[in-house]
Amino acid sequence: MKIYDISMTIDSKMPVYKGRKNKKPEFKTISDHKSDTVHESEITLNIHTGTHVDTPLHMLPGGADTTQLEEEFIFSCQVVDLTNVKKKITADDLKFHKVKNSEFILFKTRNSRPGYLKKNPKNFVYVAEGAALKLSEINPEGVGIDALGIERNQPNHPTHRLLLQNSIIILEGLRLNNIPAGSYRLILAPLKLNNLEGAPARALLMTEE
Repeated sequence: MKIYDISMTIDSKMPVYKGRKNKKPEFKTISDHKSDTVHESEITLNIHTGTHVDTPLHMLPGGADTTQLEEEFIFSCQVVDLTNVKKKITADDLKFHKVKNSEFILFKTRNSRPGYLKKNPKNFVYVAEGAALKLSEINPEGVGIDALGIERNQPNHPTHRLLLQNSIIILEGLRLNNIPAGSYRLILAPLKLNNLEGAPARALLMTEE
């Protein structure tokens, strides 16, 4: 059995959504060994930083929030290799790659290539509305992508809305560069936060026995 950590490392130089400076995490040392007996730090972190989940409240007024998240996050999972896609994932891509009904579907794209998101913060590969409609028909527990947003520049955020209104968890900010396509077990552990529209998360893949 192999275990892969597919989470992003959180630091001040990490990629953030569309490269927006106000999305960058901020770190502050509040005491150190020069002035005190302990070293302590503070972090200011947007909920949608790095690897994180979106709940329906993110896009739907009155939608379910983080208090409705399952306490156990272990899913059967399919990693789909779409590194050939240049702009957006379409319904035809899903059909060509025979995306099946797993509990969780993760899309591996060129976004996972080292440095790609920093070089292309506004031109990441995303899930188009047509693909989201197809995914809502497949109806997995969740859909994940290696971008910091599952869509971009689509008026009214149809990809988010189609998935979230069908109670499909959205998982963003994955690192899948070294992950072969195939079947896995996904261990997903969002921070235990109340009444919010999302939460940072640690995500691990285990090969099936």
